[in-house]
Amino acid sequence: MILEWIKTIVILPLNVLVTIPAFVLYLTDYTWRPNHFSLMILGSILLFLGLSLAIWTMWLFANKGKGTAAPWNPPKKLVVEGPYAYVRNPMITSVFIMQIAEALLFNSCLVFGLFGLFLLGNMLYFPLFEEKDLEKRFGEDYHTYKRNVPRWIPRLTPWNLR
Repeated sequence: MILEWIKTIVILPLNVLVTIPAFVLYLTDYTWRPNHFSLMILGSILLFLGLSLAIWTMWLFANKGKGTAAPWNPPKKLVVEGPYAYVRNPMITSVFIMQIAEALLFNSCLVFGLFGLFLLGNMLYFPLFEEKDLEKRFGEDYHTYKRNVPRWIPRLTPWNLR
């Protein structure tokens, strides 16, 4: 299972959070200039929160869902607890948070633009592909979950399938 998670992390979030931004910054002859101190603090806090949320959601997928975030080894059980009781996509939300943190820490509009592209791509991908797969794999449980838990903006109170 650990090898599957390493492969998942290297292929998915590592590319979105490290490889692609580094490549774009390299191609544009980026030179780091410190952002305003308060924005650097905000970026640091967001990076910590995003990373914490990513670790929590990966732990839930591995321990409760018996799988990974990767399409080639998806969870075998529907995970609806922890942050999943508030929002349907907390794992991708963690990546969004870390991308915004990167834009603040690197003081880069280009990195923020990458976040916008990634956000748009996921706004199309989730309803058109991922949710269709989840409906097939988890049936009525997923339909009930989908009706009660929002895709992107968290509920104020946790929801429980049971």
